[in-house]
Amino acid sequence: MGTTNGHRANGAQKLNRVVIRFAGDSGDGMQLTGDRFTSEAAAFGNDLATLPNFPAEIRAPAGTLPGVSSFQLHFADYDILTPGDRPDVLVAMNPAALKANIGDLPHGGILIVNTDEFTKRNLAKVGYDSNPLENGELERYSVHKVAMATLTQGALEGTGLGKKDAERCKNMFALGLLSWMYHRPTEGTERFLREKFARKPEIAEANVLAFRAGWNYGETTESFAVTYEVAPAKLPTGTYRQITGNTALAYGIVAAGQRSGLPVFLGTYPITPASDVLHELAKHKNFGVTTFQAEDEIAGVGAALGASFGGALGVTTTSGPGLALKSETIGLAVALELPLLVCDIQRGGPSTGLPTKTEQADLLQALYGRNGESPVPVVAPRSPADCFDTVLEAARIALTYRTPVVLLSDGAIANGSEPWLIPDVDQLPDLSVRFATEPNAPDGSGEFWPYVRDPETLAREWAIPGTPGLEHRVGGLEKADGKGNISYDPDNHDKMVRLRQAKVDGVRVPDIQVDDPDGRARVLVLGWGSSYGPIGAACRRVRSRGMSIAQAHLRHLNPMPANLGDVLRRYDKVIVPEMNLGQLAMLLRARYLVDVQSYTKVAGLPFRAEELQNVLIDVVQGVSA
Repeated sequence: MGTTNGHRANGAQKLNRVVIRFAGDSGDGMQLTGDRFTSEAAAFGNDLATLPNFPAEIRAPAGTLPGVSSFQLHFADYDILTPGDRPDVLVAMNPAALKANIGDLPHGGILIVNTDEFTKRNLAKVGYDSNPLENGELERYSVHKVAMATLTQGALEGTGLGKKDAERCKNMFALGLLSWMYHRPTEGTERFLREKFARKPEIAEANVLAFRAGWNYGETTESFAVTYEVAPAKLPTGTYRQITGNTALAYGIVAAGQRSGLPVFLGTYPITPASDVLHELAKHKNFGVTTFQAEDEIAGVGAALGASFGGALGVTTTSGPGLALKSETIGLAVALELPLLVCDIQRGGPSTGLPTKTEQADLLQALYGRNGESPVPVVAPRSPADCFDTVLEAARIALTYRTPVVLLSDGAIANGSEPWLIPDVDQLPDLSVRFATEPNAPDGSGEFWPYVRDPETLAREWAIPGTPGLEHRVGGLEKADGKGNISYDPDNHDKMVRLRQAKVDGVRVPDIQVDDPDGRARVLVLGWGSSYGPIGAACRRVRSRGMSIAQAHLRHLNPMPANLGDVLRRYDKVIVPEMNLGQLAMLLRARYLVDVQSYTKVAGLPFRAEELQNVLIDVVQGVSA
């Protein structure tokens, strides 16, 4: 359980980091429990990272392995990069949760088990021939058997709640016990429960009583002899809040609207794991945000593009299957040369695939998944908080260059959370837009030509329909350069295709930065998206062993940074970990003729720092041999 400095204060053992995993049925409230513990850790000042893990089915059978829901939280007194490889503490609410997660608990780890669920029927459901709490199977762990359902029902005896309703509060009992063990504040959770169930005060008080009962159980039982403390982290000065990737993405979209001076229109269709962006943006009508839940993915992106045509910042959100359905309209946006933000929260595929699990396998679809030569810029955030800055960058590109931009987040980023340093609004980039107001025909005819371009960016002018004298024609058929009339001329088509490609190729992006502390590394690890945290943590571990290794991370996937080729050629070995079968590695090999080595994973789960560490150590030792 983390590392200890050997000191105790007020009977508590001090640790620098802890990883806790709550696991139970999808109806046991594990996500709420983990989220509340996370909120208190954030309020206390710890650095943190989380990994919620949902069942792939909406209503998986209770008590079965496919129905297990878990929430992992890593909190520390220093800056951390991942939700942790393995839990130091596992809270298992039933046999299914135990069986699904016990393999990740290291020997000596703390196991807290809700014994009330370990009935013969529940054990048989997951293939236990005998009770692991009694047959010695768990002797390598520090096991705490707690009858959570029974104790919760006892604590709520005088509330008038029925047995079933009372038992539903057992997740708050577990939260109270863990809050006591790690000296977490309680006032925020009690206030949250009363606000959440304000319309049902009897349910609110029941949950508060269950929470207090868990706390008191830890205080009075002899089962828990030691409590633990993790001090606040020393983070840069500022105001922080806990934020998930989808919430940060939504806030970034709102900020893009404010900094551009444009109304925001979200045209979308609900799809896991992107739906929370719609839910959050729907709360912010006061910032000029309109949300439209369409009948399908095609209608959603069509409405968003129509809003851009009308002078708004058009946005659509989706996941991989929806991105496929939107492809024709994204191609239309390429032809119209209008700004459009397409936020793809990637998940496991193909087809419906693994809706609640993470993957990075939409990269080639984002780059090339449209008919014809249809180039679009592609960007990817590296962490939950980074979604805010990345969507502002996507908006900058879309508005400056008049192009759709694809933002590739993923399930791990979308549902994970971390502290976010709230920025000074005045320091955010200026995204203001100038619309066409006068005729622009270079022949002096007094007409408006929609495809007259800015000589620096190659962006065409953006004229709001209805502006007097700026009547113009746009559409999916090829247009004549400049005038915008329908054209079937072969030379014109060749020119327009090359102009659209040159515009995207010319998007200004910053050079890639390399983290190579001693400047002696011969191996470079290059990542994109949510691989940032595991790669960074693995590199720290490699360096702690006295080995040199360099790390770099791509936010801009199209166009790529101008110095990327030089950076890649600087190292003897380049390793690219991806949650796909090597899509970025293939592109790098083709473009830069560098023998990039892939390390891939498509398990629906993020990389672990431990697995990457072992791979990198082998590569570094091989290069040094």
